[in-house]
Amino acid sequence: MSMLKRMLVVAAVALFALPAQAERGDPERGAEIAYTCSGCHGIPHHVNVYPTYRVPKLGGQSYGYIVHSLKAYRSGERRHATMEAQANTLSDRDIHDVAAYFVSLTAEDNE
Repeated sequence: MSMLKRMLVVAAVALFALPAQAERGDPERGAEIAYTCSGCHGIPHHVNVYPTYRVPKLGGQSYGYIVHSLKAYRSGERRHATMEAQANTLSDRDIHDVAAYFVSLTAEDNE
């Protein structure tokens, strides 16, 4: 493969990767927004009262899963009164920032 073709391939890959990188959130901003999340998601083995629901720990969770879940709570596709109320306060940017924050943690940070 010629040098020019290699450079074009690298440029094309980089160009298509830009939107994915731009969509990733800011973990520092996400930490500020996610402060209230620790009230439930930061307590080991926390179970809320009604309906009985084991609250998952979020440190080290998948970026896509967190984004999808928060958007699903916000749209009403996924149901839980507390999470719907929390998600309805978040913009798309907020959701990506919160996801970036939790991804930056490890499962050990959940302990």
